[in-house]
Amino acid sequence: MKERERFSSRLGFILISAGCAIGLGNVWRFPYITGKYGGAAFVLVYLFFLVALGLPIMVMEFAVGRASQRSAARSFDVLEPKGSKWHIFRYFAMAGNYLLMMFYTTIGGWMLSYFFRMASGQFVGLDPAGVSGVFNSMLAQPLPMTFWMVVVVVACFAVCSRGLRGGVEKVNKFMMLCLLVIMAALVVRSLTLDGASEGLRFYLMPDFGNMLQAGAFEVIFAAMGQSFFTLSLGIGAIAIFGSYIGRDRSLMGEAINVVCLDTFVAITAGLIIFPACSAFGVSAGEGPGLVFVTLPNLFNQMAGGRFFGSLFFVFMTFAALTTIIAVFENIIAFAIDLFGWSRKKAVLVNLVAILVLSMPCILGFSVWSGITFPGVGNIQDMEDFIVSNNLLPLGSLVYLLFCTSRYGWGFDRFLAEANTGEGVKFPRGLRVYVAYVLPAIVLFILIAGYIQKFAAV
Repeated sequence: MKERERFSSRLGFILISAGCAIGLGNVWRFPYITGKYGGAAFVLVYLFFLVALGLPIMVMEFAVGRASQRSAARSFDVLEPKGSKWHIFRYFAMAGNYLLMMFYTTIGGWMLSYFFRMASGQFVGLDPAGVSGVFNSMLAQPLPMTFWMVVVVVACFAVCSRGLRGGVEKVNKFMMLCLLVIMAALVVRSLTLDGASEGLRFYLMPDFGNMLQAGAFEVIFAAMGQSFFTLSLGIGAIAIFGSYIGRDRSLMGEAINVVCLDTFVAITAGLIIFPACSAFGVSAGEGPGLVFVTLPNLFNQMAGGRFFGSLFFVFMTFAALTTIIAVFENIIAFAIDLFGWSRKKAVLVNLVAILVLSMPCILGFSVWSGITFPGVGNIQDMEDFIVSNNLLPLGSLVYLLFCTSRYGWGFDRFLAEANTGEGVKFPRGLRVYVAYVLPAIVLFILIAGYIQKFAAV
């Protein structure tokens, strides 16, 4: 059998795993829900749940990947007890990756499009209604949206076609390091704006009165959901990178590094957005419109706004592309592991598949805008709902039960794999928590998500 590819460095593994986790949820959704649910107090609750929920499940995904040396397409086949059916989960994991890319590639195209619009000065001189009109006009035109989606898909598969080290690792390393440098420049600019201090105070000084005003249960549930979904857990998107690393480092320590980097990007995004919004008197709790309507208006008012706006959308584009490349690598690994295809064949077949599968999302804003789902929304909302509210929590539950149940891989085998190598060890004392308490919390997130989504329908 052909030897499995390996990362060239530990830094490459950490940056790519973080790149998969770091996406638009960090730099778009995190500031929005932080603004909506009370600022710094929400951030504290979020950080608690990130450690309590996200970290153990990430260690389990890494462990399943490293022990099996396979993607989710074959990892359960390798590790499951003889005669058990855990491998059926492969179809849900694969579906999750494809569904995620069916709408994420379109949003990546939006970011790239907005970078060119901002850099070429298309927003200069527009009032708020004009900026809003640009976004609405973009959604109503399927051909330009298709063009940008195709650019993103072709570029990212081109990276993956060059292999793990020569393509995925090399390019993701570059983009992640650029992303961190760009963020630093944007933070400096945002913090030096007149009137930035009020936004900084809201973001960094906990006021639990703000949190209670938003509703304590609402805040706790939102923090649990964000901490859980920000790491892209449950569909094997993280497990694949475990299969590409050696056994010289313990997985708890590596997962801590990835979670810290993911959190650093989310927190830093808030340092860009909250001071800037407070300086120009706009709300940071405005959802998707924050990125495509509010922020272009804000950059129009800022000295050097065209330059810093362009930088911001390069940053957003890199955040999207690192995730897309990482998930494409997982999709390619599925085909290689499941069918024995060459990387070239897996790239070409999946390139065509993703281009076709991405079209319903694009058409859902125009030609198919009449297609809606009660309690959910349009086609993009439905694709997101299936992944975020169903496959991610259910998949995480599968990894939890597989790694702790005697009917699965079992806790002792998981622990031995996770703690092989130097570094922080996964505590054996957490067995009851990860076997019983954590699955109950994940089920709660799943059920509460449905209640929140459909209670008013």
